[in-house]
Amino acid sequence: MRPSPPLPHASLRGDLRALYAEVDDLLVGWACDCSRPQSTQARCCQFALTGREPHPTPIELEEVRHAMRAAGIAAGQRRRLPVADQGACPLLSEDGRCRIYSSRPFGCRTFFCDGAESPFGSREKLPRHAINAIGRRIADLAARFAPRDPHPRPLVRALADLAGRPRGKTPMAGPQKP
Repeated sequence: MRPSPPLPHASLRGDLRALYAEVDDLLVGWACDCSRPQSTQARCCQFALTGREPHPTPIELEEVRHAMRAAGIAAGQRRRLPVADQGACPLLSEDGRCRIYSSRPFGCRTFFCDGAESPFGSREKLPRHAINAIGRRIADLAARFAPRDPHPRPLVRALADLAGRPRGKTPMAGPQKP
């Protein structure tokens, strides 16, 4: 896969990627059955099954948009996979894997099924306080990126909005001036 093209403000993209790396480092070793390499499909990406869907911020959606473009996924031509009709993430490949994994939003990085296990033993709990602190820093970054509307939105709806708008007319197109 090709690397994502730069966001209009590369320093903001760098800040976002650094926060993603920070949360990834924090969660090294944490896994649930569906996120293990031998798993055939990530159940956490089955939104209808879990009842949960990530709500990325505008800067995260911009990162998603750039990753989709780099992967050759056109917003208006997202695959209509059989699992997508059942409430799965539209960014899954035919084999059930994320096509933009390195650019996946914060919510995708921090969600684990009920069977999540720590690399340090079953009594270890997810470091929620540290995860929440990183989430607040991403929200602050989103406010700098899109001060008029920094709020998160459901991923599927945001992708549908992106598909229905002409290029450059999306709220994720770049930083807004106050």
